[in-house]
Amino acid sequence: MSDYVPEPVESGGGGTVPIGVEEEFFLVDPDTRLVAAAGPAVAARAARAVGELVTEEFALCQVEGRTPPCRSAAELRGHLQRVRAALVAAARAEGLGLCASGTPVLQEPGPVRVAAHPRYQAGRAQYRSMMDDFAISALHVHVHLPDRELAVMTANHLRPWVPLLIALSANSPFERGRDTGYASWRSVLRSRFPCLGPPPYAVSLQDHERLAETIAGTEAMLDAGMPFWDLRPNPRHPTLEIRAMDVLQDLDDTVAVAVLLRALVVAAEGLARRGDPGPAWPGEVLRAACWRAARDGWRDEGFDPVTGRSRPVTELAQQITAFTAEALEEAGDLGEVTALFGRLAGRGDGAARQRAWAAGGGSTAVVDRLVLATAGPHGERG
Repeated sequence: MSDYVPEPVESGGGGTVPIGVEEEFFLVDPDTRLVAAAGPAVAARAARAVGELVTEEFALCQVEGRTPPCRSAAELRGHLQRVRAALVAAARAEGLGLCASGTPVLQEPGPVRVAAHPRYQAGRAQYRSMMDDFAISALHVHVHLPDRELAVMTANHLRPWVPLLIALSANSPFERGRDTGYASWRSVLRSRFPCLGPPPYAVSLQDHERLAETIAGTEAMLDAGMPFWDLRPNPRHPTLEIRAMDVLQDLDDTVAVAVLLRALVVAAEGLARRGDPGPAWPGEVLRAACWRAARDGWRDEGFDPVTGRSRPVTELAQQITAFTAEALEEAGDLGEVTALFGRLAGRGDGAARQRAWAAGGGSTAVVDRLVLATAGPHGERG
């Protein structure tokens, strides 16, 4: 739930627009495989290596890693590797593993233990028992877009792509040892909140802010200045932030999703600059489409952002690639995105991988394999 991203430098065109990434992880005990409330200790230890690029998170069993602004996929990959390595090493030093899953596979009964940050405590007080099982780990991508008015208009074009983003990142089928039947249970947990999910369609920045203030007035939103919609002009930094995705196991998938989202923002920003207001899909339609994406993930069919009809997700992959192709080619990222969709076609989403591991060894095997996948190629060392 952190909203931090370092201040980006000025961009020099579509292919060089800076991007930044935030990844949230669970900490797990290697013996019990339960999540462990050691976030502050692990974050403090990792900070010795990478400074402010790591932090605590909402739940005490979580930590967050983040990158500085990056202009290329290679630069982003290098920072992600460095930050993940620091968190993996810090977790191991505390006798724990680092786990990239949208929800905890195993955890003790009872309410989630929350960090002492005043905003987290305020959320607990406002939403009460809705927060009892709110331990979720996300991938957030920031794309440099300092014009907040333009960011709102760009978000209008991104709104109907949110279901596809949920589908391709689905990585949370389990919670507290049970298979939920969903590919992204994290998305379901978020959907209970009236202030989470796709943002409302807004005709201007003033309209966007008025909607947030009205919702905050009902106490359904904690702070009108810091809405937690899936898309938002970041409250403190000159970026459009995309928040719909589960954290991903594979670092290469994270890089590919980030550069895809940069290209999506660049393409949509171009339409917004030309005065195209974007498709005004009702929030109810998008929430329904997000629900199906959370249930099915990267299989079967999904929501077509243009027609609203269901289409095979493989066709939606082709559609988003075609829409973003010019920006991807300009940035040299088309290969990253093509490879991502190839991996999804071959092995499925993160939820499919977790279920395959469970079939071979149960919940403990899922946790063990997630810890190895999070650490990357050197995960079996140390």
